[in-house]
Amino acid sequence: MTRRHGYALLATIVAVIVVLSTALYVGVAADTGTRDRATLAGGRPSHNSAAPASTGDWVATWSASPVGGEPGTETEGLAGRSVRNVVHTSVGGTSARVTLSNLYGRSPLTITHASIAVAAGAGTAEAAARTMRRLTFGGGTGVVVPVGQQVLSDAVALPVPADSDILVTTYSPTPSGPVTYHPRARQISYAARGDRTEDLTATAYTEQTEYWRYLTALDVLSDEAEGTVVAFGDSLTDGADSTVNANQRWPDLLSDRLRAALAAGRDLPRYSVVNQGIGGNQVLADARGRPAENQAGVSRFGRDALARTNVKVVVVDLGINDILRNPRLADPGRILDGLRTLVRQAHARGIKVVGATLMPFGGHRGHTDARENVRQTINAEIRAGRVYDAVVDFDKAVRDPYDPRRFRSDYDSGDHIHPNDKGYGRMAAAFDLDDLKGTAPAEL
Repeated sequence: MTRRHGYALLATIVAVIVVLSTALYVGVAADTGTRDRATLAGGRPSHNSAAPASTGDWVATWSASPVGGEPGTETEGLAGRSVRNVVHTSVGGTSARVTLSNLYGRSPLTITHASIAVAAGAGTAEAAARTMRRLTFGGGTGVVVPVGQQVLSDAVALPVPADSDILVTTYSPTPSGPVTYHPRARQISYAARGDRTEDLTATAYTEQTEYWRYLTALDVLSDEAEGTVVAFGDSLTDGADSTVNANQRWPDLLSDRLRAALAAGRDLPRYSVVNQGIGGNQVLADARGRPAENQAGVSRFGRDALARTNVKVVVVDLGINDILRNPRLADPGRILDGLRTLVRQAHARGIKVVGATLMPFGGHRGHTDARENVRQTINAEIRAGRVYDAVVDFDKAVRDPYDPRRFRSDYDSGDHIHPNDKGYGRMAAAFDLDDLKGTAPAEL
């Protein structure tokens, strides 16, 4: 063979290698696209749809505090049932991850299958077409959540719209003891017999409940938000007596206001807003149980507020239950010390705290002149700027101008302590959005 023929043969071999390599690359790319399309079509993918690289920020778009163990689940938990939680987003994103809690379980919680999807509409367990995704944990489809612990799922690629309902479904085949839950959610969720985790339809989901079970957080990778605002409080924050499935809690409405203001071009931080209210919660006292159910604000603040994803601001509305539920007259100094403890903990993490004045409860069966004086003493300190970095005056916003000890009648749900939808809207409207700017003051 001549040298010239040798060069020609070598060139031919190289050309063949390039062609084969190109074909192999295109084949792999096409196969990846096929798997992605199968996932979008709502099929049962063999693996998790991994979250792509993105320039967004991880923020919390929904959250709820674990409150206790669900009554009636002490022995079996929800073994053999699919639990489909319905939650409402604050901001949207391109990828999602969830937190599952077994805080009140008495044995490990085994989840063999979990999924996430966008709901087909409001008030339904049906998934929107092409949105069903399988959740994984450390790459596996199942996870065991130890007693008293929580787990964070892997991120999954899913376009999550702002101000929308999301379905997060889990299946546990074995008993786990009490189900960690959040009661009085003002949102209907669902359950079904058997593993119906990736069902697109709502046919099997015949059981309805106003509880959120196991699920305590939904995060998104978002280019709409750069941080999270946490609303921390009691039933007044949790949304008691607001319309079910309507998302009329004041944190929901604050989120709506903030997004509208940003869309109108206002110079404001791009934040999500999440709700960490618990009905009956107090600043200082735990409820019953081991571990304590309905933990005191000073006990749960680190877990429920500061540990949320990318927190920039906490809004605290807490203290009424310390006044009402104390068998003796509450000490306003102790309540104020507890609130200042929350502020110090937040400042240690560089987080700003906006605090709310305590709203009126005149006409409620627990109202007395002595308790009213405690409320007024606490509010005077809050308004004087001796507790929080900024103040939202919920008391002034909702009180009757002719009888300041009571709610204005058109804001009162009827029990003289909780607002109706209009009252929650007034609370959100009273919030100065500019107070979301800035950070915690430097400690001297």
